Amino acid sequence: MGINMKKLSIHIRRHLPAYLLAVFGLVVSVGLDMLSPQLTKQIIDDVIGNGNIGALGGILLGIFAIGVGRLIFGYVKEYTFDVTGAKIASDIRKDIFHHIQGLSAEFFDRYGTGELMARIKDDVDRIWDGLSYVGMLTIEVVIHTSFILFCMFRLNAKLAAIPAVCMALCAALAIYLEKRLDKVYDAISEENAALNTVAEENLTGVRTVKAFAREKFEIDKFLSHNKKYYDLNMEQSRVFVKYHPLFSLVSKVLPLIVLLAGGYFFVYGGGKSGEFTLGDLGAFVQYSTNIVWPMEMLGWLTNSFSAAIASNKKLKKLYSELPSISDAEDSVTLPKVTGKLSFSHVSFSRENREILSDISFTVEAGNTLGIMGATGSGKSSLLYLMQRFYDCSEGNIMLEDTDIKELSLKQLRASIAPVMQDVFLFSDTIDENVRLGKREFINKSAVREAARAASADDFIEHLDNGYDTVIGERGVGLSGGQKQRISIARALSKKAPILVLDDSTSALDMETEHEIFKTLKELKDTTKIIIAHRISAVRHANEIIFLEDGHIAERGTHEELLKQRGLYYETYMAQYGEFLMEKEA
Repeated sequence: MGINMKKLSIHIRRHLPAYLLAVFGLVVSVGLDMLSPQLTKQIIDDVIGNGNIGALGGILLGIFAIGVGRLIFGYVKEYTFDVTGAKIASDIRKDIFHHIQGLSAEFFDRYGTGELMARIKDDVDRIWDGLSYVGMLTIEVVIHTSFILFCMFRLNAKLAAIPAVCMALCAALAIYLEKRLDKVYDAISEENAALNTVAEENLTGVRTVKAFAREKFEIDKFLSHNKKYYDLNMEQSRVFVKYHPLFSLVSKVLPLIVLLAGGYFFVYGGGKSGEFTLGDLGAFVQYSTNIVWPMEMLGWLTNSFSAAIASNKKLKKLYSELPSISDAEDSVTLPKVTGKLSFSHVSFSRENREILSDISFTVEAGNTLGIMGATGSGKSSLLYLMQRFYDCSEGNIMLEDTDIKELSLKQLRASIAPVMQDVFLFSDTIDENVRLGKREFINKSAVREAARAASADDFIEHLDNGYDTVIGERGVGLSGGQKQRISIARALSKKAPILVLDDSTSALDMETEHEIFKTLKELKDTTKIIIAHRISAVRHANEIIFLEDGHIAERGTHEELLKQRGLYYETYMAQYGEFLMEKEA
């Protein structure tokens, strides 16, 4: 993501012509508004005071023209601000989603889904508000107030000092209010993210919640965050309500003070000599009434603008995150990947905890490597490292005798078709889920071929809509085995040189597992890495490595490892011992 996307000003400059058009419409609209009191002055002085009835028609026509002009330019102002704000918000949301997609796996270890959803949706919406309606009103308040004060000072400088002082007091109060609200909105944004995370986790795992009868615990957990969110919003309301009435008080008292002071100037300060006429007083009162709404809006605008500023800070923080893993400046693209993969003295640590230590092995193209070990021994970490979700702390991982750090991430990850331990299916059709790997290159016949190879075609064709059946979020509505088979079909359809199965047949019956591995044997040009707990999954591999506490404890073929009578043998006996004893008996 380019650095330009990290600044809101870049988006504004990109749409500057539209904003200039909107501001032009706003200036003309406000300027026309300023003419109305001048026409009121003429009615009082010329028509009523001097009896010039003939001028009334022209004045009324001018009032009508002002109304029509305000209508036209007001529409230009409103529409342009709204459209431009919506476009910028759409661009920001697109950019931040693209930025997040480019970040490394360790970023997602630190940020919850709910927090990211709050940034993409709620924070962008507040900025959208600040760039359209709130931003428009803020500019309008400044221009409107400047025009009115200019007109007032032209009429009577001494009398104009009263609204000028009132506006200065309101501006100082608005700045103070913004500083008070800034911290509150920052906390509200953080708690909103936490609330989203709790709700998202609970709804995603609702079946687990119900299975363990954790409804009350989860409700209490949600209510705890909801209470914090409520308290922060109440604090924001208390600050706002405490100071907003002061804006209203000034706006209500100002016209009365201007009327009294203007009456004094008319009677004692030049009304008879013509320096300050009754028409001037009428225009001044109308101007003072017209300056009231900006004062009333200052509190609300400060409130909304503080929310937008707090949200922009959150997005800036998110934009400051950079991928820890990226393409090298002179990254290499191999002409062909046959599937040869090797680990050379690889160690991997995270958060001061060693996960893998001195791992070395080589899988020749087309061969099969089996990886076994207890839970937590580091088996899945090997998959993450070979795809460069993380980088190893020591050693090298080579693809076709080239360090994977020198390869482009696109080619590296395109060369590996993983079947993850945690199966994730999108809320879409089965056909789209299978084509996920190379969507633009895989046709329907290839989807069906992959499904047959994964022993998934039988149950898919029995569904009401077959391959066009829309499955629920994360595969809701399918059994664990069915989800695994679709995930395997997805990997097979990719036709990558390296196929990695990470405990991906654990939910399958032995017969289905046998059929799938029988199919895998036929993939002569595909390198297969099978991570499993079952002996049946790895027994035909060219080499098997057994991990213990992050290092290779045993290695060899199935027969060689059985002869060693070590960890692999113990696992074999645990899985087949009872059957062997019955056979011997």
